[in-house]
Parts: sequence; C-alpha cells; structure tokens
Amino acid sequence: MKPNEFIKGRGAQQNKPNKFLEHIYETRDDFLEFCRTEGENADHNKTQYLPIFPKTIINKVTSPDVGMMYSMNTYQGCEHGCIYCYARNTHEYWGYSAGLDFERKILIKKDAPKLLEAKLKSKSWRACTIVLSGNTDCYQPAEKKYKITRACLEVFLRYRHPVGIITKNSLILRDLDLLKELNKYGLIAVNVSVTSLLEETRRILEPRTATISNRLKVIEILSENGIPVNAMLAPIIPGINSHEILKLAQTVSEKGALSFAFTVVRLNGAIGSIFTDWIHRTMPDKADKVLHQIQECHGGTLNDSRFGIRSRGEGKIATQIHDMVKLAKRKYFKDKKPPVLNTELHEQFKTGQMTLF
Repeated sequence: MKPNEFIKGRGAQQNKPNKFLEHIYETRDDFLEFCRTEGENADHNKTQYLPIFPKTIINKVTSPDVGMMYSMNTYQGCEHGCIYCYARNTHEYWGYSAGLDFERKILIKKDAPKLLEAKLKSKSWRACTIVLSGNTDCYQPAEKKYKITRACLEVFLRYRHPVGIITKNSLILRDLDLLKELNKYGLIAVNVSVTSLLEETRRILEPRTATISNRLKVIEILSENGIPVNAMLAPIIPGINSHEILKLAQTVSEKGALSFAFTVVRLNGAIGSIFTDWIHRTMPDKADKVLHQIQECHGGTLNDSRFGIRSRGEGKIATQIHDMVKLAKRKYFKDKKPPVLNTELHEQFKTGQMTLF
C-alpha cells in the first residue's frame, strides 16, 4: 500500500510479520490489481468470525500494573481497531498478525458461558471480581450477533458473583436489565473508555468504536441507574490527547463517573511499528513530534517493559501528565469514591444459604 493510501474503517494499515512464525505467507496485490482493471471490487476488508474452543476462560492476572486479579475475554481480536491497543500482540499467539488481522479475524468463544459456570461451581474457587474485557472489548460488534457477553452476565447473576466490565461500545446499554439486577446485590462495576472529546480524533484513533457522545451517554445512563462507573481516560498520548486531561475528567465527572484511571501510552512489541506507520499516514505533519514525545516518556524508546513504570512513564512529559491528573482528581473527583463489590453472596450461594434470595 502506498504511503498516502488509507484503509477506511481500520486502525492498523498493515499486517506485521508474526514473530512466532518461521514461514510467512504474504498476500500478493496481483488479484486486487486484476479486480481493479476488470472493474470488479475485491472485498479484502471484510471481518471474519472464527470459532475457537478453549478449555478455560478465566485468566489470572499477574502484572502488578493492572488493577485486577482475574480477567475473562469472550472474544480475541477486536474489530474496534484502536491503533494503540496493547492486546494486538496477543493475536500473534493464535498465528495471526497484530496489525490488520487483529481487527479482521475475530475469534469467537461460544463456550464461554459454560466454562464460566463450571469455574464458578468449582469447590476450590473463591469469589473475586472477574473483569470482562481484560484483553479485548466484550461489547465489540461481534457481540451484537453472538450475545456471548450477555450470556456470561446471566451466569454471574445466577451465581451471585461480582463482575467488572471494560468497554467503549454503547452496546452495553442493551444489557441494562441485567446490569441493574447485578447492581441490586452490589455485583457490578463498569469501566467506560473515553480517550478524547473530539470526534475527529476518535474516528482515526479508534475507528469502529462508539462515538464520544454515545460513550458519555453510557456513563450518564448507567450512573442514573446507580451502577458505579469508572472512566478509563487511557491511554494518554502526548501530542494527541494529553491536552484534554482536565476537560475529559470534568466531563465524565459531570456525567456521573465516580472515578477515573489513566495510563501513559506505550507501544510494545509489534505495536510500535504499526503505530508509527499509522501516524505517518494520518497525522504526517505531527508524526515525528508525537513519536519523539512518546519516546521521552520511555527512556528514548517507544516501549518500556518495566513493571511499575511502563504504564506510568517517566521524564518531564510524563510528570506533566501526572500533575494534570492529580489536579483533575482534586477538582472533579474530590468527594467521589467507587464502591467495593460484594464477594460474600457467592460463597453463601455455594454453601446453600439461599434465604437471601
């Protein structure tokens, strides 16, 4: 693809070689060129939904930088196409590229509800909040068709088990009935990702996500129904959305969010070259400046793998970001505090103490 060409509706503009594969298959442009000369359209930008059958569904999170102990992903790969997404690299473990494959080849875990139920019924399992979307968004477009996330929420409700959700898709409002029921028992918290208030930034940074206005509507509606919401103002990318921190915090607070979290962008693994290619295509006039500022946050590189530092960054630019975040929390979240989810009901459920229900 030529430097000035752009695949609409996608974040990544290329497929990077999979580091785990010795032999790499590359699609030639001959067929696409033939289609153009013959006046035909080659649908090479279509999303594929591929079923997979994992044996387990709950993942123990060992990273000290992530605020969760267990995560669960109903899908692998994500059609949202966020260009900065750290989860892109995990697609290589499935034999695909972290680039366009991550957005076009979505792996579907139809057995997720059954696997979840088996885990929650296990005698050895002790209730601890499980976060949906620790890796990829559980409400991405595939969920509209497969409804796996909804089925899993029904399992969480049935077993009175706490669950967290991370999403940037307004499809979550489809399941408001289940969320309200879970909230009756203190079993739900939702994290809504809002990375910019500018729709033009959202369109190129996160091409197939819900609009900013719809995400703010999600925060507002959930909050009006008493469902605790944390806003994920992440990642903060110097030169792209770092100037919006105060306004972002003020807006999500006014919509009802009880807290917000942030990270400083890091471009680990294949994401570094994917992001670099993308920004030169979408923001050629500021590409070098943005890349250099990201490097300044990570000791001169686009990626930092050190626990405790990699998501926070260091240096003058990172310090400025942290100072803005501290100010935003003092101004807009001073008297707000998210609740702790209930882990006791599940234990009562397992021991047969059903009088509460």
